[in-house]
Amino acid sequence: MIRLSRKLPRKIAVAVSGGCDSMAALDFLRRSHDVVALHYNHGTPFSDNAENIVYEYCKEHSVDCRRSKNLHEPPRGASLENFWREARYNFFENSRKGLSVVTCHHLDDVAETWLFTAMNGNPHLIPAFRDCYIRPFLQTRKEVFEDWCDRKKVPYIEDPSNMDTRFMRNFIRHEIMPRALMVNPGIYKVLRKKLRAVC
Repeated sequence: MIRLSRKLPRKIAVAVSGGCDSMAALDFLRRSHDVVALHYNHGTPFSDNAENIVYEYCKEHSVDCRRSKNLHEPPRGASLENFWREARYNFFENSRKGLSVVTCHHLDDVAETWLFTAMNGNPHLIPAFRDCYIRPFLQTRKEVFEDWCDRKKVPYIEDPSNMDTRFMRNFIRHEIMPRALMVNPGIYKVLRKKLRAVC
């Protein structure tokens, strides 16, 4: 079951990529809140399909969908992850029109971030909020969102780049996390407890 770790404003914007996590969050939140979907098309071959899924879902359920598409090439030598993130958040800032923005970071993201920062000497948790951005699903596992989409017949699309371990986030997810769970199978429980202490 999807649960919120904090109360949200009645009207909110939801960052929606078209992936399982954010589509489940959008479907969950629209049932009890007045939601606006924010979708940024990064201009990759995959992105048009993701945008179509988000748009069609919003059209079917009468959700205001605000969209934009990247038309620029990243600077030579720039990190694609950082380039996409900066462009996406610039769009959010220009489109939210005073609303708080919910992002669907979840407990699996928390674990991956904690491992990455720990290995760089400064372990930290993803904060539950930052400025206008709210992350109310940090204590929920990714598998819960997958189950929601399956049960509620919510459409979504898997970004093939999520399997590309040249990106550090994916390398940690697919290579490091399975080994970390061998060392401590209860790592998600440990991190959930830490989140409850600070949220």
